[in-house]
Amino acid sequence: MAAVDVIVDNLVSLWRIPAVRLNFPWIFLLVSVSGSVLKELQLVPHTYFSSSRNALNLYFVKVSWGWTLLLLTPFVLLSNASFSRSVSFLGRRLLSLAVATAVWYFFTETFFYVEDATGSCFESDPPGAVNADFTSKASCRRAGLRWHGYDISGHSFILAYSALVIVEETAPMASLKTAGMSALPRTVLNLLYVALNLIVIIWVWMFACTSVYFHDPSHKLLGTVCGLSGWYLTYRVWYLKPLSPGLPPQRHPKEQK
Repeated sequence: MAAVDVIVDNLVSLWRIPAVRLNFPWIFLLVSVSGSVLKELQLVPHTYFSSSRNALNLYFVKVSWGWTLLLLTPFVLLSNASFSRSVSFLGRRLLSLAVATAVWYFFTETFFYVEDATGSCFESDPPGAVNADFTSKASCRRAGLRWHGYDISGHSFILAYSALVIVEETAPMASLKTAGMSALPRTVLNLLYVALNLIVIIWVWMFACTSVYFHDPSHKLLGTVCGLSGWYLTYRVWYLKPLSPGLPPQRHPKEQK
């Protein structure tokens, strides 16, 4: 597993660079805006990723929050247990994932509501005849018709939000003392860390694909802003307060004086 250790060390060194961590959230705004401009000007040729049927979209993006929780939950438990095995401490760290899930649910349900509230059911692509018998996107599509409403980009939201949450929750790896861990937990932790960084790469790539191939500019920008807002209001505002899950630990207990 020496190769994995080298990869982990390189990834930790990358995220230790202040400019990388500080500017990472702004990448999503930059990509969303520039990608939207490229799409409107039709400067990007169609590729495998311009189809919503591509494998990454079907098997990863469609269930992106599931992948995020599947990898992040055991990582949070293993990494934070090396700082403290207190049940209350580990419970607070897991609570941060519950809060993140609540944020995801709130925004996605809001997007669905907005699209239903602002849309109409059409016999064909707008401006076709409106079918007033169907008042929701779900019922309209079940009838084989087309729903047209204000479709805030859920992809732009969840891909940006998931990537930012992963980066925050994997931050303890930079100050974690893995040398004293037994072989199996250390190996599992390193593999999870590499997998989470790989997922971040996939999320950023698919976010870029969404920006240049799908949705209207305002749909993507609003989805991106919602993702950044969910991250900022928790990790940069609420988690700094006493009555909160708190931020992930950044130093090993022996180094705290």
